[in-house]
Amino acid sequence: MQVLIIFAATFGVVFALGFQSQVVNHGNYKLAFLNSFLISLAQLAILKYVPQAHGFYDYAAYMTGGPLGIITSMWVHRKYFRKAVVFTPVQHHDDAHLGIG
Repeated sequence: MQVLIIFAATFGVVFALGFQSQVVNHGNYKLAFLNSFLISLAQLAILKYVPQAHGFYDYAAYMTGGPLGIITSMWVHRKYFRKAVVFTPVQHHDDAHLGIG
């Protein structure tokens, strides 16, 4: 049971942190505020259960939760929220003499 809790806590904190980065970059204040509770909850679980970890399966759960959490957060954000904003620099008239653009 502890293996599942460690995996879920690690998955949750990395998912929430990755998701937080995306919503902050898109200026979504409400979602960033609410997501902070998920970050705190997952961090509390990590602080409670990871120090008690022992053995291969506990460590494997900790190490696999993170990578799966970040790719899942990227997928969820892309699927259910705004598409990523593509940065295109604005050319100023002053840039012409620099050979830019």
